[in-house]
Amino acid sequence: MQERKDAPLRSDAQRNRERILTVALEELTRSGDVPLSAIAKKAGVGQGTFYRNFPNRQSLVLEVYQYGVQQVADAAAQLLTDHAPDRALREWMAQLAQYAMVKAGLADALRKATSGCGTLAGLGYGPITSAVTCLLRANHKAGTIRPGVTPEDFMLAIAGLWQIDPHGDWETRATRLLDLVMDGLRAGAPGGH
Repeated sequence: MQERKDAPLRSDAQRNRERILTVALEELTRSGDVPLSAIAKKAGVGQGTFYRNFPNRQSLVLEVYQYGVQQVADAAAQLLTDHAPDRALREWMAQLAQYAMVKAGLADALRKATSGCGTLAGLGYGPITSAVTCLLRANHKAGTIRPGVTPEDFMLAIAGLWQIDPHGDWETRATRLLDLVMDGLRAGAPGGH
């Protein structure tokens, strides 16, 4: 069974899986207790297809979390293609904040899915750290941020995002926090920002 799970999926099976993940991200954001049958129905797949991909709620919730984090992480490369490095970094920070606040509805489902198996930190750390590393490297090269900022420094600087109440005026608070972080990153930049 393990060998089969690691084998590449057929294109139609991959599309079904992605559709399930997209619908599950939307539905679990609204309610952590949404029935799995409702997710399968909205995704347009049968119960068998659904359970072949996600044998239980925990596997679905954890993969939805990783899927969402990967989407945010993948945005870094495109932003660097479309914008100057410092603008790309700031836009990416806004996307991260949006994900963190809007997907706060996943919190209950994530707590239930991970109870007894540790924290979520390891699930999203790799993709996010890779994105941050890419963005910081581009900014160091362009001279738009102070030298020597590490991904760990950056993650500590934005850690306040996770303290913001997603049910309050989170957009104003997140914008202010991220602008402060950007101002701090630009201070002492060789490019004169």
